[in-house]
Amino acid sequence: MRRARTLAIAMVTGTATAALPVGAAGATASAAPGAVPGAVPGAAGAARVAAGVGGAARVAGPGDAKVVPIQVTGDPAKRFNLVIMGDGYLTADLPKFRAHVDKHLSDLWTIEPFKSYRSYVNVYAVEIESGESGVSCDPALESPRRTTPLGMAFWGGCTTQGPQRLLTMSSSAAKKYADMVTGTSSANRQILALANSDTYGGAGGTYATASGGNALSALITPHELGHSLGGLDDEYDYYQRGVPGGTYEGPEPASIHHTLLTEQQMRDQKKKWWRWLGERSESGGTIGRYEGGLYTTKGVWRPSRHSMMKTLGYYFDQVSRERMTQRISAKVNLVQAHTPADAPIGADRAVWLETMHPTGHDLAVQWTLDGRVVRGARDLNNLDLGKLRIKPGVHTLKATVTDPTAFVRDPEIRASAALTQTRTWTVDTRVKTPPTTKAADFTSSTPIDRPVSAKDVVYAETTHPARHTPRISWFVNGRHVRGGDRSIDLERLRLSPGSHRLVAKLGSRTRAWTVDAGRPSVTYELSKAAKTTKPRPGKPAEHVFDGPFTMRLTGADDRPGAVVTEFRVDGDGWFNYFGWPTDSKAPFLFTANGTVIDHLTYGKLGTGRHTIEYRAIDSSGNIGRAGKFVVTLNG
Repeated sequence: MRRARTLAIAMVTGTATAALPVGAAGATASAAPGAVPGAVPGAAGAARVAAGVGGAARVAGPGDAKVVPIQVTGDPAKRFNLVIMGDGYLTADLPKFRAHVDKHLSDLWTIEPFKSYRSYVNVYAVEIESGESGVSCDPALESPRRTTPLGMAFWGGCTTQGPQRLLTMSSSAAKKYADMVTGTSSANRQILALANSDTYGGAGGTYATASGGNALSALITPHELGHSLGGLDDEYDYYQRGVPGGTYEGPEPASIHHTLLTEQQMRDQKKKWWRWLGERSESGGTIGRYEGGLYTTKGVWRPSRHSMMKTLGYYFDQVSRERMTQRISAKVNLVQAHTPADAPIGADRAVWLETMHPTGHDLAVQWTLDGRVVRGARDLNNLDLGKLRIKPGVHTLKATVTDPTAFVRDPEIRASAALTQTRTWTVDTRVKTPPTTKAADFTSSTPIDRPVSAKDVVYAETTHPARHTPRISWFVNGRHVRGGDRSIDLERLRLSPGSHRLVAKLGSRTRAWTVDAGRPSVTYELSKAAKTTKPRPGKPAEHVFDGPFTMRLTGADDRPGAVVTEFRVDGDGWFNYFGWPTDSKAPFLFTANGTVIDHLTYGKLGTGRHTIEYRAIDSSGNIGRAGKFVVTLNG
C-alpha cells in the first residue's frame, strides 16, 4: 500500500491535536546523465498538508493589515482571486514583502496555464504587520519560536516528525485575513502565504505557503499551487531527502499523473495520459512512462522525466497543465453576464453575452435558433435578432460558449462547466422590446494600467442597448484595423518590434492600451574557459572547460518590469534561471557530476559537448529570441 505519513499538528483554533496526512516534501535526489542542470528541488511542502501550526509556534493577536490590489481584472465576485499574505514582516520589512510578491508573480505569469489565464485572476496582497521578524523554528527546531499573526513555522509547526522544509501556518488566521478582501470567499479564491525567510520551504493543501526570499522561493509557489489549486500529487521518488523511497505496493493510484499501466495498456484502455503519449513534453523530453513517484522509487510511473511536480524550475507537463487549466477555469463562469432569460424576449432586440477572455485566445461562441446554427454569427458575443427575419411564433435561441484551448484534450473536461457553458432564451415574436435611450459606453476591458503583449487578446465590454448592438472600432497607431465583436487578437496584426498604441472607439468614447511588441534580451557570462572560439555565421560560440564552470544570465528590456531568464541544455525543457540555490545573486555552477546540497544534486552536466540555449521573458509576456553557445566539459 501507499506509504502513510502523518504529523501530529495542534491546530491553533483549539487545544486538541489532529493527525493530518502529509505528503513528501523535497525534490529529485539526482539527475539522469545529460539532463538539464541536474536535479533541483521540487515541492518545499507536503502535497496534502492542511495548513496548521505545531504547539511550539505561536499566533499573535490581530496585526494591523491592509489589502493592496496588485492586479484587478474584474469584479472579485466573478474572478479567481489569488490572495497573497505575509507573515513575520515588521512594518519596516513590508517593502521586502512587496518585493517578494513581485518576484513570485513575475515567475508565475511566465508559467502555463497561469500565463494564458492571467486575465481570469485578481491578485490582492494583504500586508500584515508583525510584532516579530521572521517565523518559528527557522531554520532549526532549536531556533526561536516567533509570535506572528499567521503563526508560520518550519518543521511542520516545530514538530520533530515534520521535514524541516514543511512550512505551515494557522488556517483560521489565514482565513481571517483573506476575508478582508471584499467579494472573495473560499469558493473563488486561493490563499498563498509568504514567510519572511530565506530558508527553502513551503506547503500545499487547502492553502499554499512558501518562504518569501529563498533563491528558489518563486518556483515553490507554482508547485504548491499545483497541490492546493490543482489537486496534483508530488512526483518525488523519496519522502525524506537522501533516503530512497522504496517500492510502491498499492493499487492503481487515483492520481491523474501516476499509474501502474504500461503505455500500451493506457492506449488500449484509454486511461490516464494516453491522449498525450509520445508528444514532446512541455517540461522536456517526451510524454511517456518514467519510474518513480508518490515518494517511492520503484513500481509506479509518471508522465515526464522532470515536470513542475517533480523538479522546480521546469514547466508543468501537459498532463498537469490540463488539470490546472480545468481548475483555474472552474473558479469563474465563462459567461459572466447575459440578456435576462427568465422571461420570453422579442425578436426585435439584440441579445448579448459577456464572457471571459483568456489572454492568449478567444472563446468560441455558437448561436442556434430552434436547433439550427445561425449563419454569420460565429464567435459573436452580440446577436441582433432583428436582422434574422424570424418567422412569427415562439422559438428557442441558444448560445454555447466553449474554451477551445489546446491545453485540454479530455472531452469530459472540455464539456464540463469549466470550459463549456450554454444560455437559452425563449423568443416570442409577439413581444415588443422598448427602445433604450441610454448612450452606449464602455463598462469593462482588459486592464489599461499595464502594457499588453503583441500576442495578447485584448477585449472591451459595453453597455447593452436593447434594440441594437454598439459597434467598437479598433485602431493601432491611429490606423483602423479589423477586430472582433468585442476583442482583438493582436498576434494576427504582426506588429513590428517596439511600442504601439491600441485604441478602442465607441462613438466619442475611447479606451487605450500600450502594446509592448519589443522582445527582451539576455546576455550570458561564463567563467574563464581553457579555450574559446568566437561565433561565426551559422555557428555559435564554443567554450572548452577543463573543470567546473559558472554561467550568469542577465535579462534586459526596454521598459520597466521584471525580466525572467531561462536556459536549456541539449534541447531539454526550458529551465528557470534562479542563480544558485544558496544565493540568488551567484551564477549557476556546472560540473561533471553536479553539486550536492542538502541531498539534492544541482548542475550535473556530464562530460562532453553540450549546447546551451538561453532566452528572456518580459513583464508583458513577450519571449525574446533564444541565443545559444556550445560548451565542452572535459573530465
